[in-house]
Amino acid sequence: MIKHELPSYLQQQSQGPWEVYLEQIDRVTPHLGSLARWIETLKRPKRILIVDVPIERDDGSIAHFEGYRVQHNTSRGPGKGGVRFHQDVSLSEVMALSAWMTVKNAAVNVPYGGAKGGIRVDPRQLSKAELQRMTRRYTSEINIIIGPTKDIPAPDVNTNEEIMAWMMDTYSMNQGSTASGVVTGKPISLGGSLGRQEATGRGVFVIGSECAVRKGLDPNRLRIAIQGFGNVGGVAARLFAESGARVVAIQDHATTIVDEGGLDVAAALEHARRTGSLAGFPGCAHLAKQDEFWDIDCDLLIPAALEQQINAANAGRIKAAIVLEGANGPTTPGADDILADRGILVVPDVIANAGGVTVSYFEWVQDFSSFFWTEEEINARLTRIMRDALASVWQIAEDRGVSLRTAAFIVGCTRVLQAREMRGLYP
Repeated sequence: MIKHELPSYLQQQSQGPWEVYLEQIDRVTPHLGSLARWIETLKRPKRILIVDVPIERDDGSIAHFEGYRVQHNTSRGPGKGGVRFHQDVSLSEVMALSAWMTVKNAAVNVPYGGAKGGIRVDPRQLSKAELQRMTRRYTSEINIIIGPTKDIPAPDVNTNEEIMAWMMDTYSMNQGSTASGVVTGKPISLGGSLGRQEATGRGVFVIGSECAVRKGLDPNRLRIAIQGFGNVGGVAARLFAESGARVVAIQDHATTIVDEGGLDVAAALEHARRTGSLAGFPGCAHLAKQDEFWDIDCDLLIPAALEQQINAANAGRIKAAIVLEGANGPTTPGADDILADRGILVVPDVIANAGGVTVSYFEWVQDFSSFFWTEEEINARLTRIMRDALASVWQIAEDRGVSLRTAAFIVGCTRVLQAREMRGLYP
């Protein structure tokens, strides 16, 4: 592994997601030909903004939170990426997530660069009024670098369409006019797109089904284990179950539920909506230890929680034919190697979970034109784009004898660096 000299603002941090991303770039560099002369472009974020987010709490006290917005690359278009509210948000994480967005957007060929944002906060500790004040203050602080043609935030971990509405309203008030295109993932009534809320999970379903067929598996008879039961894992679980597949295990932050005969996904979704987790869900086994999730026998394993969940310590335990990355960066490079040696296909995040940003692109286009499409049109266009992107990546993987991740990075990085080379340097 090549050792990298970290920027000064990261030198005190231990190896994290950004270092994982850098290793992935090192692995693709030999496949980029003459474009490799521009490789440092991908190793240095274009712009990093760290902001203080002070709010007045309901009890009159003042609280401060640290917020970030990172624009990794804008060679192919405005920055695009979500905003997450989580107590473990770090600069390394947000940098890596913004970089993966650069590669993802290019791999599926939507005209965006990569960006990401976040606030280090446990939103469960805030009232709704406090959450709104924090969101609006954060939006005001990053107002100087976002905009419909500059950088377009979207929902991510612990953020949703209501938070996007607050962000859009705050930005619009500062601009003096309604700017619906400044964020995506908005409510339908404010210019949101039909199909957006389910888009990431639907894309995971489309890619997973397609990969199963390519591996000689019947997508309607798959046994599936899912880590994460939010907007991505929950939607994917429902769609796979509706197609006839058996969801045999689901893990959320509270528990892991297992039923070899197939879980009642609809009932599990309702239970989680009503209670906040899968804890206490009846009619199935609950594993004593969360770590036992990695020992579950299945055909398709979908990590749809946070990054770096599959690592060198647990990759050898996985009993799946396919690992389908619903989350961003859930597999470390060391785990990638172990899974490859064991003949397990890893479908990388930059293809598998690109449905969300693809429909975000559709939403952005609809906002600009003030002409909105039907949900059937959106789902059909999403399916076509996802399948076409997978076909291109799959062909490169076969032609060059590389993993799907390396192939996806070849496609994405080539497009980004070609744009960089054609634009040249200014001044």
